[in-house]
Amino acid sequence: MNVLAVIRPDSWNFPLFLHVLGAMILVGGLLTGASSLGFARGDVRFLRLGYWSLLAVSLPGWILMRAGGEWIASREGWTKKGVPSPTWLDIGSLLADLGGLILLVSLVVGGIGVYRLRQGKGAGLLKATLVLSLVLLAAYVVAVWAMAGKPS
Repeated sequence: MNVLAVIRPDSWNFPLFLHVLGAMILVGGLLTGASSLGFARGDVRFLRLGYWSLLAVSLPGWILMRAGGEWIASREGWTKKGVPSPTWLDIGSLLADLGGLILLVSLVVGGIGVYRLRQGKGAGLLKATLVLSLVLLAAYVVAVWAMAGKPS
């Protein structure tokens, strides 16, 4: 017998919406920031735009995604003691936590780089921020696969 659809309670819709909205904002900010940093070619305006996209869009998106993820996980009962969590949830949580750490490192390095742009330096640090942003985008593709495919 195959399950065609799973009906979830309506009280789960809002936390799930916040989680998905935060993930979309996060990935959109990462893509915008990485694109601006990648195509800047030394133009200070685009280097700053890339960094501020990461700071003003990706960081709040990560916070919303993580808060919504924890909220929906608790609503579904995955956070109760003694309840084993599924593999897809472990993958998503691990990538979200490591991704948040990498995002913070990227923002610190990029912030130093933006500060040093005033002296004509800092482009190398912003290239490091670009590389970290691309690593995060790749990791979040894996997280989307885990959340959508739900491997066991």
